[in-house]
Amino acid sequence: MVEVCRPVTSQRREVLRPLAPPISTTSEPLSRSLLAWYDSHRRELPWRAPPGGRTAPYRVWLSEIMLQQTTVATVIPYFRHFLTRWPDVAGLAAADLDEVLHAWQGLGYYARARNLHKCAGEVVRRFGGEFPDNEEELRTLPGIGAYTAAAVAAIAFDRPATPVDGNVERVMARIHAVETPLPQAKPDLKALAAALTPQRRAGDYAQAVMDLGATVCTPRTPQCGRCPWTTACRALALGKTGDYPRRSPKKERPTRYAAAFWAVSSAGRVLFRRRPEEGMLGGMMELPSSPWRDAMPSDPIAAAPFAADWRRLPGEVEHGFTHFRIVFELYVAETIEESGAPDIWRRPSEFFSLALPTMTKKLIRHVISNNQYTLKLSI
Repeated sequence: MVEVCRPVTSQRREVLRPLAPPISTTSEPLSRSLLAWYDSHRRELPWRAPPGGRTAPYRVWLSEIMLQQTTVATVIPYFRHFLTRWPDVAGLAAADLDEVLHAWQGLGYYARARNLHKCAGEVVRRFGGEFPDNEEELRTLPGIGAYTAAAVAAIAFDRPATPVDGNVERVMARIHAVETPLPQAKPDLKALAAALTPQRRAGDYAQAVMDLGATVCTPRTPQCGRCPWTTACRALALGKTGDYPRRSPKKERPTRYAAAFWAVSSAGRVLFRRRPEEGMLGGMMELPSSPWRDAMPSDPIAAAPFAADWRRLPGEVEHGFTHFRIVFELYVAETIEESGAPDIWRRPSEFFSLALPTMTKKLIRHVISNNQYTLKLSI
């Protein structure tokens, strides 16, 4: 194992304290033992090539974008659907954005879907439909940051790159008993992971560390008896695997409030609006609503899309985002005239074709649960 030593200053304390006896091993035996473990215990995933093969860059990129903030079990059916519908980057680039957003429904973090579509177009336009094979050029593409660039470079092209996700951070924090809490420790954990990355089979090694964290070195109940790095783990030597990685206290999520509006025309169509392309839920369809504020509007009807006999439904609808939660009051009205752009009025039978975020689906379910309308919807 490679020791990382830094002088202790008043501004920064040393990351790797001598909390446990030094481990008499080096990076090469560690990577070699992990690769041997991986050869016998690798997960079978639809985006992985068979042993000895190399995964196509399109598959690596697509899966890694989907896996951001999302579990493997959730991603697998989406990945298969995307691959069936758009088997290569050229096909995805030629798709309509609404089609991509609709196919993405349920994965959340919709900026990923917009950037996925933009990135596909850039790969076709700038690189002739072939992903670049190095981190520097990959990072110039929309939606590709340091982690995804390293993952594509390592897994698709076998470059000695080091993708570091939550699984890798946990493994490194335990192996080295890193005292600095997350997220402050991220640069140090990245450096520790890079020090162990081998020059050969870098792609297999990157996936091996991810598998180790996902299946053995798990957050709450690590199965240390199955780990190929047991003798090198400082946290295990201390009997404190559950204490790592250290984490800073989480800030309480604030709550925002808004009024949402369910308008039905005499033709039986419901009014939707498209969110701005940039920002949260960009390009998705939603029910009209008031601005999201720290308190419920004192006069919610003032934000209604048009004048009508708006009635408030009982109860509220809550939805949680990563950094805040939102509480809606829901108002309903019927109108004869379909005011506004005609292409945003939709019959219930057409809802399935809209790119609806989970937040909007919750509001629709609330209307149905209040027996306002008899709708047969799979949302």
